[in-house]
Amino acid sequence: MTMQQRIKVGGILETRDLCLVGVMSAPDRPGLAAAIFSKLSAEHVNVQFIVQSVDLNGDSHVQFCVTVEDMERVKQSLAPVAEALAARKLITRQPVSHISVFGPDFRQRPGIAGTVFGALAKAGVNILAVSTSISTISCLVDGHDHDAAVAGLRSVMDVP
Repeated sequence: MTMQQRIKVGGILETRDLCLVGVMSAPDRPGLAAAIFSKLSAEHVNVQFIVQSVDLNGDSHVQFCVTVEDMERVKQSLAPVAEALAARKLITRQPVSHISVFGPDFRQRPGIAGTVFGALAKAGVNILAVSTSISTISCLVDGHDHDAAVAGLRSVMDVP
């Protein structure tokens, strides 16, 4: 891809050495996310990258990232919460990396998400989770794929 064909973006943000935590397959209901994140707040745990989805069975899956250093404390504090929520499983995965592409006017520029996901696929990087906003596309990837993911994104993005 030539420089003229690359998508101009504001930059790529990278965070390494995170742990993905998931409260998986809990019956979806009001207060589910509040129970999880209120407990983590009380434990003074900083949470990054939150994503929640509901599957076809009506089960909610809440996934988020914390530092690897906080992982054991998070597992211990969330175990009773997950049980009270009737979650089928509390999962952790480490290391993961949080990689975001940001820039102005993403909502007026079609094709950015497809380009980001295509670049990661071409680099052989599996996406574990996605979150977007008006100006950012964020992906979680296996920590071992961090450098390949960033290189793949840089190959299709015009980064300052």
